[in-house]
Amino acid sequence: MSGSAEKRSIATVALVVSNYDEAIAWYVERLGFVLTDDVDLGGGKRWVTVTPPNGQGARLLLAQASGGRQASRIGDQTGGRVFLFLETDDFARDHRAMLGRGVEFREAPRQEAYGTVAVFADLYGNLWDLIEPKRQA
Repeated sequence: MSGSAEKRSIATVALVVSNYDEAIAWYVERLGFVLTDDVDLGGGKRWVTVTPPNGQGARLLLAQASGGRQASRIGDQTGGRVFLFLETDDFARDHRAMLGRGVEFREAPRQEAYGTVAVFADLYGNLWDLIEPKRQA
């Protein structure tokens, strides 16, 4: 192994969706994400990614289900656990904006040792945390 440090990151997370266009609309209109890629791959497949505006971290690949096995996982990729974590620098601002755009929160905001958090569901029922991490003193 050479002396240089390796650099790795989780760049993209696939989310199985029912329909490309309805998923794009929900993530762009409800969460305020930006459509970063929409490439026709032929045969009805597309490479569709969205990201939070001015965000850092992984892109979300909206992967339209192909076949019954994949379709059966839509909305339940993690067996009902929170799947994705949307980190913010201003919980109150983003919570208020998301409520105003019709995002369904499953609980009231709460304070935890790690920050302010509330669970919300996407259009398919996948659970997310909106979280503002506790700032280190």
